[in-house]
Amino acid sequence: MQIDHDALVVGAGGAGLFAALELAKSGVSTGVLTKLYPTRSHTGAAQGGVCAALGNVEEDHWEWHMFDTVKGGDYLVDQDAAEVLAREAVECIIDLEHMGLPFNRTPDGKIDQRRFGGHTRNFGEGPVRRACFAADRTGHMILQTLYQNCIKAGVRFYDEYHVVDLLFEGGDGGDGGRAAGVVGYRIADGELHTFRAKAVLLATGGNGRMFRITSNAHSLTGDGMALVYRHGIPLEDMEFYQFHPTGLYRLGILLSEAARGEGGTLLNRDGERFMSRYAPKLMELAPRDMVSRAIYLEIRDGRGAGPDGDYVYLDVHHLGRQVIEEKLPDITDFARVYLGVEPLKEPVPIVPTAHYAMGGIPTDLRARVVRDERNAVVDGLFAAGEAACVSVHGANRLGTNSLVDLLVFGRRAGREMAAYCRVAEMPAVAADAPAPVRAELDDLRGRPRGESPAVLRTELQATMMANVGVFRTGEMIATAVRDVASLKERYERVRVEDRGSVFNTDLLEARELGYLLDGAEAMAHSALARTESRGAHSREDFPERDDAHWLAHTLAYRGEPGPTLRYKPVTVTRFEPKPRTY
Repeated sequence: MQIDHDALVVGAGGAGLFAALELAKSGVSTGVLTKLYPTRSHTGAAQGGVCAALGNVEEDHWEWHMFDTVKGGDYLVDQDAAEVLAREAVECIIDLEHMGLPFNRTPDGKIDQRRFGGHTRNFGEGPVRRACFAADRTGHMILQTLYQNCIKAGVRFYDEYHVVDLLFEGGDGGDGGRAAGVVGYRIADGELHTFRAKAVLLATGGNGRMFRITSNAHSLTGDGMALVYRHGIPLEDMEFYQFHPTGLYRLGILLSEAARGEGGTLLNRDGERFMSRYAPKLMELAPRDMVSRAIYLEIRDGRGAGPDGDYVYLDVHHLGRQVIEEKLPDITDFARVYLGVEPLKEPVPIVPTAHYAMGGIPTDLRARVVRDERNAVVDGLFAAGEAACVSVHGANRLGTNSLVDLLVFGRRAGREMAAYCRVAEMPAVAADAPAPVRAELDDLRGRPRGESPAVLRTELQATMMANVGVFRTGEMIATAVRDVASLKERYERVRVEDRGSVFNTDLLEARELGYLLDGAEAMAHSALARTESRGAHSREDFPERDDAHWLAHTLAYRGEPGPTLRYKPVTVTRFEPKPRTY
C-alpha cells in the first residue's frame, strides 16, 4: 500500500510535533509516523525546564545564553548555531505560552524561571534564572500542548508505525540521492506500507538504550541515526554522550537538575558538599559533564556512600515541604516509589545515568541533512531534536538546552520543509520499495535457531557502560570496539521466538538491537580516534583538551570492517576557545 503526503515527519516528540504544526499551518499535507502514541514520546520525560533569556526574574540577555552554550559545550559548539538557539528561544517560549502551555508564574504573572547548571549571567559571573518551567513536568506540558495544537491544525497521525527504511530517488542518500519517503511497519498487523513525500524529517530521538544504566525509555534505540548511517550518510560527533549526574541509584531513573536549581545539594558519605573541590563558583550548578566526573571521583577515592561505597546523595530536605511539593513533586515521588526514601527527611542515593546524545545526524542551520565535510545537502531530508547534530551542544549539553533545541530547530525544520514542498515535485518510488526490508524481516522471523536478541542487548549495554562511559581510556574503548564488532557478527545470526505478524514486538526489538549496534559502533570508533579530553569525552590517557588537533567535528561513515572517519572544522564566530573553568 502506498500513501502520499507532501511532507512526512518521523517521530512525535517535541521536534516532530513543532515541525508538523508549522507544516500544517502552512497548508502542507503532513503525515506523522510514530512507533508510540504521540503523548508517550520521550520529550514527556523532560522535567526541569526549557531555557530562554526572558529576563523575567533577573536580568538576562541572549548573548549570555549563547556564551554559556559555547563554553558549556567545551568550544566544540558551532557558534552560528548557538546564536540561532539563543536568539530564537525567546520567541519559541512566547509561541508556546500563546498555545496554552501552563508555565509556573511569578507573583506578577510572568513566566517563572529557575537556575540550571552552566547558565550564568554577564558571560560567566554566577548563576542566572533562565529555565522556564511547569513544576517538574515541563517536557510533558510541551508535548501535550504541541499535540493538541497539531490535532487542531489537522495533522494526520500514523500511530504505532515503525519506520524501517528510508527511500531515495536518483541514488542513495550519501551519493547525492533525494529523499523520497519511508517504509513503515504497522505494528498492529505487520504490514509494510510505502509512504511517499517530497520532504522527510527525522525526529526519532536518542539511542541511550545501548547503556545498562540510562534515563532513556525503551523506545530510544537510535532508529533515525542508524537508518541514515545505512544509506551512506555519516553520523557526527558520536563520541560525545552525556551522563546526567543524578539518576536514581542502580535504576538510572532521572531526578531533574531542577532539584539542584532550587537549591538541592550533593553530599558524599561524610555529609560534605564535595562540589566545592571541583567547581567552587557554581558548585552543584556546574555543567553536567563536570558534576558527573566529580561524583565518580568521590566514589573512586573512597568517599562514596552506602555499604559498597558506590553512590552519593542528593539532598533537598532543607528546601521545605512547600518548594518540594509545588516545584519538585514528580522527582520526589520517584525517590519514594522506587527507593523507599522520603526526600522531606533524608537524602536520596544517586549515580550518573546515560542521558543524552550530543552527536547524531549532521544538519545545517536550516535543519537540512548534510552528507559530508563540505556540508553538501541531501535534498528533501531534514532532521531535528536529539536525533540531529546541528551542532549546538558540542561536547556537552547544558541542562534545558535539549528542549529549546527541539523547539527552535523543530520549528525551523517545519518552515524549511514547507518552503521546499512548495517548489519540489513529488518523487518517484519503486512499486516494490519495501522488498529489501521485507526480505530482511522475513529472514529474521524465519530462522529456526540462532542468537538471542536479549542476550546480545545485555552484552552490548554492559560493554558500553564499562568502557565508553564517564571516564575512558584507549584500552577500554578498544575493548568496546572489539566487543561491538563481535556482537554485530553474532547479530547476523539472531532469531526471534514470535513468528507471527500481530503486535510482534519481539521482531521489532530485534530490529532495534541492530540500530543500537550501529550507533555503538560509530560511537566507539569515534571515541578511540579522539586522543584528547573534551566535555563528555573524558580520556584518562589523554587528560587535556587539544584545540590544535581536535577542534573539529567527527564524521563516521559506515564501512567494513568498521566506520571510516572524516572531520570538518568547528564554526567559531564570536568566542575564541579558552580554558573551561567554573
